Amino acid sequence: MQKRKIITSAFSNLYTDQRIEKVCRTLHENGYNIELIGNNWGGAEQMSRPYFFSRIKLKSTSLKTAYFEFNWKLYRELKKKADRNTILHANDLDALLPNYLMAKKLNIPLVFDSHEIFSEMPAIQGKMSQKLWRYLEKKLIPDIKFMITASGSYAKWFKTHYGVDPVVVQNSPKKLKFNQEILQNHPKILLYQGVINPFRGIDKAILAMKHLDNVIFKIAGDGPMKKAYEELVVRENLQYKIQFLGKLLPEDLRKITPTVDCGMSIEENGGESYFYSLPNKVLDCIQARVPLILSNLPEMVNIKNQFDIGEIIEDHQPLAIAKSIQTVLDKGRKNYQPELEEAANALCWENEEVKLLEVFERANSATGFKL
Repeated sequence: MQKRKIITSAFSNLYTDQRIEKVCRTLHENGYNIELIGNNWGGAEQMSRPYFFSRIKLKSTSLKTAYFEFNWKLYRELKKKADRNTILHANDLDALLPNYLMAKKLNIPLVFDSHEIFSEMPAIQGKMSQKLWRYLEKKLIPDIKFMITASGSYAKWFKTHYGVDPVVVQNSPKKLKFNQEILQNHPKILLYQGVINPFRGIDKAILAMKHLDNVIFKIAGDGPMKKAYEELVVRENLQYKIQFLGKLLPEDLRKITPTVDCGMSIEENGGESYFYSLPNKVLDCIQARVPLILSNLPEMVNIKNQFDIGEIIEDHQPLAIAKSIQTVLDKGRKNYQPELEEAANALCWENEEVKLLEVFERANSATGFKL
């Protein structure tokens, strides 16, 4: 059967969105004609992709109005570009409505990829916008036939709330053949990589450095809490122990991660989206064969139960975090290697993309929006 064109869309400037890049590249390499649509919110850095992409220019100065502007302009783009030989692919709830409306109008397949539980993100807890996102979820998601999501816990949540049965496609990196020498760092290096948001445990890890000797904490990324955490470092007189590396290109971060002694993913329970998440940084560190300290949250505990790839923190008190870091450092990175190797072979994109392609093959064979 001839493969349909796929129009992928997301409220994203696309530059650092590794999940969308991996998905689109896999589909492109497997014979699909891909068109990717994002926007310029947060910048429009130059990038190259082997498939066509564009960014919708937004005039909005607040995120709230940007969502409305993007959805309206995305609908107009889909109206121009989609036809009966198209599969629509919406990434997250903030791009779903125009895709849903166009898919119903043209009676064509829609694939929805929910990277998180959008209505339960910490940033919108208790706000009027949360009610709006929950309303959209309730109205749209039960009608969706083809859905994927990023963790098994997310899939269970969506099934419980909306009766859908998403396919789990974890955001694992591509398999890395690891043949690097493990460095003997002096001092040892703890790494946080990702957006500097609340509820990531970064501030607690900063305070944990008071209880650790011969350790440097490197923070790679940018985000709304960066300035506050920089000020916290100065107030606590920890400048000599903590380095802010800024926002890095994915390829530059991939060079740094394999050189550290311990990674961290100690997200707090900031709502169900965080509680049920499997953060990218966990899978990235595993692929780089770096042990981690982890939160006592379902998806991270599940991985820890399968593979001894680090330590679960007892709680988010700085002393408890320091204790887990010290345990990892005392055991030593080399001693975690057999389990990390096994985990890296299991938790890689090559295994996940098989499931992704099966979803799109079913969508490609569908005769309409719900059939």
